[in-house]
Amino acid sequence: MPLPLFLPCAAGAEALLEAEVRALLPNSGVRAARGGVALAGDPHEVMVLNLESRLAQRCLIEVAEGPYRDERDLYELARSVPWSDWITPRQTLRVDSTAHRSPLKSLNFAALRVKDALCDRMRDEHGARPDVDTVRPDLRVVLHAGAERAAIYVDSSGESLFKRGWREDQGDAPLKETLAAAMLAAAGWRGTPAEGGALHDPCCGSGTIAIEAAQIAMGLAPGRLRRFAFERLLPFADPERRAEWQRLKAASAARVHASAVPIFASDVSFRMVDFARRNAARAGVADAIVFHGGDALERPAPALPPDLPGTLMVNPPYGERIEVAGKARAPTLTPLAAPRGGAAGLGSGPAAGRPRGEEGERTAPSDFFARLAAHWKRAYTAHPAGWTAWILSPDPRLPSAMRLKESRRVPMWNGPIECRLFRFDLVAGSARERRA
Repeated sequence: MPLPLFLPCAAGAEALLEAEVRALLPNSGVRAARGGVALAGDPHEVMVLNLESRLAQRCLIEVAEGPYRDERDLYELARSVPWSDWITPRQTLRVDSTAHRSPLKSLNFAALRVKDALCDRMRDEHGARPDVDTVRPDLRVVLHAGAERAAIYVDSSGESLFKRGWREDQGDAPLKETLAAAMLAAAGWRGTPAEGGALHDPCCGSGTIAIEAAQIAMGLAPGRLRRFAFERLLPFADPERRAEWQRLKAASAARVHASAVPIFASDVSFRMVDFARRNAARAGVADAIVFHGGDALERPAPALPPDLPGTLMVNPPYGERIEVAGKARAPTLTPLAAPRGGAAGLGSGPAAGRPRGEEGERTAPSDFFARLAAHWKRAYTAHPAGWTAWILSPDPRLPSAMRLKESRRVPMWNGPIECRLFRFDLVAGSARERRA
């Protein structure tokens, strides 16, 4: 019998995730909900979603749901679950908790009561109970407490799905792979000449956007390099399910192909470019990406065939995340030591000498984005098929700072930071000249 599934995602990406799940599972009846999507599924759907979803943070299987007033109700709710269907007493468990407008005073105590209920039922049935392992448990249980109702889930993913299995080298504030995938999905970039064309990330950092794009363009499953929690659970342990899992992975490997579009990535920090190259090699996409070091305010546009459009996808440094270096420094600000190695420009790695505001906040030069837009107008508008720029920023006034009119803005959250993904169509001349 299918069980209710819930796939959480970054706020603002619910509709994108719903479209992705519809493409993966056309008859799933998926629907967008607050903070994710809901659908009904069996072990096959669970395996497909963990292997193939780029936008979901986890795949949660709901095993109990009901009203509650206090921790005693949560204990009874958890005790109603046949946990022996999921693990044996020789395996291990962990319970996590989340809440939204919950009247509970302590989520830790609520999670403890769920753990007690699970262990008590297992002891009654088997005369033994599973141990707790907070690092690598066989069974991950998630309690979500709402205002009046609570749900208990089995986490089939284990580590969050943004962990694709290839990232070992990273700088400060790396972009999560799921958010990079959401940016590409919101832009309609599919890795084909007709849907997005070439891609360039001039602030690539450790390579997240470019690597995610290359995997999309090559048909690589995002979960192919990692393990999942469901592989240690009883519903997936019988030989038939194991064989089905191997067939799914083999089918995903068989569809891999060369990228039909070029992908470019550059960064002011040559150290970060080296990190990105190594990450790309582990991800299996090193041959699909052309890496460069250099200043985002000076690097020329990649050379493309005249009929191939291009997409700029940029997650620039901003005050709450990271520092800005090189030509990004306004000459009117107090000059400090240059980054080691003489790197210049906008990058997503740390840089020495970043001026700070009065309260210690990192501050970007007021004219940086105007200068970036001016560079883009010079370097990108001559291409016959055109370039489209997408920038993720927490500043709603970014278009004014760039002196460009956005053609679209998509609300999107980068962790706790509310952002917008702005689209700019790079065409020659000013807006006034185009109207004339």
